[in-house]
Amino acid sequence: MKQKTEFKPTEYTLECVATGREFADAGWTLDDRESKSPSLIRAKYAAKQLDVKPEEWGLYKFCDWLPVKRMLRGSSAPVTYKSEGLAKSLGLENLYITLNGWFPERGAAMKTCSFKETEAYSVCARAEENAERILVVASAGNTARAFAKVCSDNKIKLLLSVPEDNLSALWFDEPLDPCVKLIASEKGGDYFDAIHLSNLALKSPKFYAEGGAKNIARRDGMATTVLSAVTTIGRIPDYYFQAVGSGTGAIAAWEANLRLIEDGRFGTNTMRLMVSQNAPFVPMYDAWRVDSRQMLPYDDDKARRDVEIIDAKVLSNRKPPYGLRGGLYDALKATDGDILVATNTQARKARQLFKELEGVDIHPAAGVATATLIKAVSENKIDRKATIMLNITGAGEELMKNGREMWYLKPSHVFPLTPDAEDVVSKVENLFTE
Repeated sequence: MKQKTEFKPTEYTLECVATGREFADAGWTLDDRESKSPSLIRAKYAAKQLDVKPEEWGLYKFCDWLPVKRMLRGSSAPVTYKSEGLAKSLGLENLYITLNGWFPERGAAMKTCSFKETEAYSVCARAEENAERILVVASAGNTARAFAKVCSDNKIKLLLSVPEDNLSALWFDEPLDPCVKLIASEKGGDYFDAIHLSNLALKSPKFYAEGGAKNIARRDGMATTVLSAVTTIGRIPDYYFQAVGSGTGAIAAWEANLRLIEDGRFGTNTMRLMVSQNAPFVPMYDAWRVDSRQMLPYDDDKARRDVEIIDAKVLSNRKPPYGLRGGLYDALKATDGDILVATNTQARKARQLFKELEGVDIHPAAGVATATLIKAVSENKIDRKATIMLNITGAGEELMKNGREMWYLKPSHVFPLTPDAEDVVSKVENLFTE
């Protein structure tokens, strides 16, 4: 009889990608202050081989490679299965779908229907229990929904900042605990404006930043999609398809790939990262096409107009971790990857096809990824016998909402696009003293 495994905080050190310097985590370290150039840091785990824990651990079955101090309640891991319907339609022999969302038929049980849950359960479990300061998260929608659920279920104080135009994404199957508060940037704003608003709130010492792509827990939480795929397939895939707003998920996939090679049981190949954006909002695609490590100039008004057009609003990051060391540019170079583009029309057709062939609705961003896979196959850009991982980053929202009455989180304050810093600090501090 197998002895029951007990959870223990994960052992790891940190490493600066730019310099290779290894150092201890001070608790919420987001970068290496000794590095002279902008760089991500990575976790170097004591466990070099991944020991997958029991299914009832949820996401934490991958805790060997998550920088966590504890297990939170309510988590679910990504689910990977070999496609039949979509694979046959495209003539692919080894298409594997990693599903993040709500699809009980396949064992997928993420109630927010998004892979952002993988980030939230990892990030919040990295934080100290009963931390005095309040976590701040800026989001275009899905990330906010995931963090809100995790923090509400586990009584963790949270301040969310979301564009007012995206508030429809903040739906839940039950009311949230009042430990979760929401502020918004007024109509016409985008994700960049929500980030700016959250940065003003962070001028108060009562709050601390989640950290975005710089937070190892966010990236390694996302990386569980690859861990799910590889431990299901038994080998590292040849191709990895995902739609990207910041590129953080693709960076995480690359980092997971490196750990899996070091593990030694799943092969030595490097997945080609095939990431995609939703036209006309394609700033990383534009930079990549001219082989620029730096993002190209993007007029604020044009960016906001382009965001209004795209279906996949969650892909609208104007300041992604693209050019810094260890960022998406490096990930694409290291994996011989590429950035692809899909229009709204192409993504909508792909979503419909996926639903017909795989049996579940998918989010617009996942539709973008699926559309670019379809296009790559039709243009003979990939080997039809190759092992392909399609990361469906959001699914089952229609299924989840069917017959259920949804509850929506409302903002406590809506701020102008150019808010007064002192006013923001005063109002957000008061939210947690009421």
